[in-house]
Amino acid sequence: METQKQIDHDLMRRIQRDDFTAFEALVDRYKNRLVNVLFRILNDQNEAEDLVQETFLRVYQHKQEYDFTYCLSTWLYTIALNLAKNDLRRKRKVKFFSIFEMQDNGVELPDTKPGPQSLKIILDKAIAKLPIKYKTAFVLRDVNEMSYEEVAQVLEVPLGTVKSRVNRARAMLKDELRPKLEERRALSKGSFVPVRTM
Repeated sequence: METQKQIDHDLMRRIQRDDFTAFEALVDRYKNRLVNVLFRILNDQNEAEDLVQETFLRVYQHKQEYDFTYCLSTWLYTIALNLAKNDLRRKRKVKFFSIFEMQDNGVELPDTKPGPQSLKIILDKAIAKLPIKYKTAFVLRDVNEMSYEEVAQVLEVPLGTVKSRVNRARAMLKDELRPKLEERRALSKGSFVPVRTM
């Protein structure tokens, strides 16, 4: 039975020979996983999908440069995450200027006080608040269930750094989520829904 790495390498050899069916198989194999990771990093489904398309375009353009000593998934995630980092840098500059332009023009910025929310929404918002280096390590390890070693290869950092970043992200999430979960628990114990009688 072939391993995942062998299947990937076989696909990549065929792609290098311009086998478009193999390229489609590769896209089908990784598209959803990459979109999921990028969505968690960027918090924008459309942007995540666009960057995944750009990732596969770059894979195809640079197919002859692939080094078979590494896992193909590592190469894919590295390309996708580098595109996401560049996108975040670009957005940060645009966001910075647009907020100040809005304030200078007398536009009132919306109040972002949260109302009752589902646990998934609360968790997604907490993950979105993490600094990028912790968020990326956490999403790859705990959401995408990659091994620490794979995450280290993708992020091009030492294994100890990955473990530290994942643990730091978990601690930050715990600190962020604890008050929200306690508030939800208190509301669920003492709240009731008024019933209107006729």
